[in-house]
Amino acid sequence: MEVKEQKSMWNADNGDGTYSNPILYTDYSDPDVIRVGEDYFMVASSFCNTPAVPVLHSRDLVSWKVISYAMERLPFDYYDKPMHGCGAWAPAIRFHEGVYYILIPMPDEGIFMVRTRDPFAGWEEPVCVRKVTGWIDPCPFWDDDGKAYMVTAFARSRIGFKSILHLSPIRPDCTGVLDDGHHIFDGSVTQPTIEGPKLYKRNGYYYIFAPAGGVKPGWQTVLRSRNIWGPYEEKIVLRQGGSSVNGPHQGAWVDTPSGEDWFIHFQDVGTAGRIIHLQPMRWENDWPVIGVNVDENGCGEPVSRYKKPDVGGEFPVCSPADSDCFTESRLGLQWQWNANYRKDWYALGEGGLTLYAQDKEKDTQLCDVSNLLLQKWPAPEFQITCRLWPEGMRDGDLAGMISLGGVYTALALQKESGRYRLTQCTGEWTRQNETRRALAEIPEGAVYLRMQVRGAKEVSFLYSTDGQRFLPAGDTVEASAGRWVGVKAGMFIAHEGAGKGGYIRSDGFLFDSL
Repeated sequence: MEVKEQKSMWNADNGDGTYSNPILYTDYSDPDVIRVGEDYFMVASSFCNTPAVPVLHSRDLVSWKVISYAMERLPFDYYDKPMHGCGAWAPAIRFHEGVYYILIPMPDEGIFMVRTRDPFAGWEEPVCVRKVTGWIDPCPFWDDDGKAYMVTAFARSRIGFKSILHLSPIRPDCTGVLDDGHHIFDGSVTQPTIEGPKLYKRNGYYYIFAPAGGVKPGWQTVLRSRNIWGPYEEKIVLRQGGSSVNGPHQGAWVDTPSGEDWFIHFQDVGTAGRIIHLQPMRWENDWPVIGVNVDENGCGEPVSRYKKPDVGGEFPVCSPADSDCFTESRLGLQWQWNANYRKDWYALGEGGLTLYAQDKEKDTQLCDVSNLLLQKWPAPEFQITCRLWPEGMRDGDLAGMISLGGVYTALALQKESGRYRLTQCTGEWTRQNETRRALAEIPEGAVYLRMQVRGAKEVSFLYSTDGQRFLPAGDTVEASAGRWVGVKAGMFIAHEGAGKGGYIRSDGFLFDSL
């Protein structure tokens, strides 16, 4: 497939020593960030998608790349099917005595840990820290005396209550808890829905950074105490104020080698998910002030443009990968599957990417198909062009492009009686209401499918048989977010009915500006 010069769909670096928020217009929900030397590492939620828990790297806190995933698969076989909203929730990453640790909550199964000495090279198999239901958002902490702790929150949907933070003594290698611990903060009255705690120590104070008030209407709270078990003072340090950034929410404090302090957090923008912002931070009277303190009251509000962090040098501008011509020996790190995946679902070779059809029951909606190959939206507006070679399809196969969200839609080739029919499939993941609309018959040979996203909401399709003249196809659909996740775009092939399914090839999935 002919490749034009590829450019980033979103670039936060303004090229003049400043950056603009968001630094990532991509759904990296519930971020946590650390610095190790001159390198920064970020992790995020991934729910039921695999590989799970993306790990990103940066040298300047503005430009980021995915470098690995914490888990290749979720450690329970029932995640072989999509379980929307379940799986890997808000993780925390820490570095201690030469080892990187990630704690990953699975609210229905427990708290899990993975570790490595090289986050670029991959992670060990997950270890269960505590088998428990409803515990979420774990963060490890090692005190000056070598003792280790884990602070957590609770999911009311699983355990019946929320707005509580809990502290547990844990083994220093994070392989298990030492005892039950106890609650250390009740935010029910003043900090409702407090969650996502991150534990630090500075100037003899223990600090817990934790969002409260709910995702969109909420704020960022900081607790502090001279004793790790409390009692804790509380202060709201960041809220929307006069900015356009609703609910400046869960994130992490990180510093630079030059001594600057910064705070990374997410903003829920609905369809595109939870996108990432970077705020300046400073300390006043041993309390952090995040963003711009317009009212001089100690509570900041988000910045839209600011001087880049002083990291001791200039580094190339980059962004997470999106376009893929499938020329490598392994799938690009921008891709995740809709559930636990199997390596025999795909192959890479001279012809690009080959996807093999997996059996699909007639009443299974596309949103619940496991072998959807997906990636996150990289911007509020863009288009994707994909070339498919359908000669390997068999009768009963359905293959094409999908926009996966709460409301999803796909433009697909359906093969029946040896003929190819262009079909639009649209539905909602919470309802059994998928519809199919036959659009046109397509001759044998390569077909180009194009998805266009406008206004971070409207999804429409076009198609072509020569790559030059594109014709509109089907209805424009107003997409919506899934359960705590933004809309994803991708490819698939499924087989319905008797017999064995075939395969489809692609040599390009290319993003471009509208």
